[in-house]
Amino acid sequence: MHTLQLILVDPNSALCRAFQTAFATLPNTEIVNGYFEHLPAFDCMVSAANSFGLMDGGVDAAITRFFGSNLERRVQEHILAEYLGEQPVGTSFVIATNHLKHPYLAHTPTMRVPMEIARTDNVYRAMWAMLLAIRQHNRQAEQPITTIACPGLGTATGRVPFGEAARQMALAYQRFLTPPRTINWQMAEARQQAVRYGGDMGLHIPPEGAL
Repeated sequence: MHTLQLILVDPNSALCRAFQTAFATLPNTEIVNGYFEHLPAFDCMVSAANSFGLMDGGVDAAITRFFGSNLERRVQEHILAEYLGEQPVGTSFVIATNHLKHPYLAHTPTMRVPMEIARTDNVYRAMWAMLLAIRQHNRQAEQPITTIACPGLGTATGRVPFGEAARQMALAYQRFLTPPRTINWQMAEARQQAVRYGGDMGLHIPPEGAL
């Protein structure tokens, strides 16, 4: 198993402070208050995407400017072929960028279409799916991914409070690093309580900072 380096990169300084708090005890992480285009090295960029591979807004627009519009076309072709035109939230796939220094993109929907997702577990599900997709890639690919560049998930159009988004992202990463040895209801309930959202729970629990 390859050791992963996770670079959390975002131009919003308040979000980066939330990353610093949430990821403080987690290994192999770096927080960069800036733009992914300026990072000297990473193997895989995470696209905080929608389900249809429409990459014309937010970080996705920056990704297509950096890697070229051909990447958006190939992402959509993959969604048509593998997901019949709609990639579910909670899935992620790795696709080649054809860039020599930054060879991969992890297309990872946080929402079906642009919408608010503040009272959901979408950020956790997206982060978890992305990490699993990279793990699966590394189990079979000749060129493994060792350094991931990841922006804030759900923090722009999704309007997930920075602290909550960072918490869900860190929780998924922590779980990825320390998988369980057995599955039982005690473990399942503990994991769900830690995630906090899911189903209609978001209707009853205010987002962080709303109280």
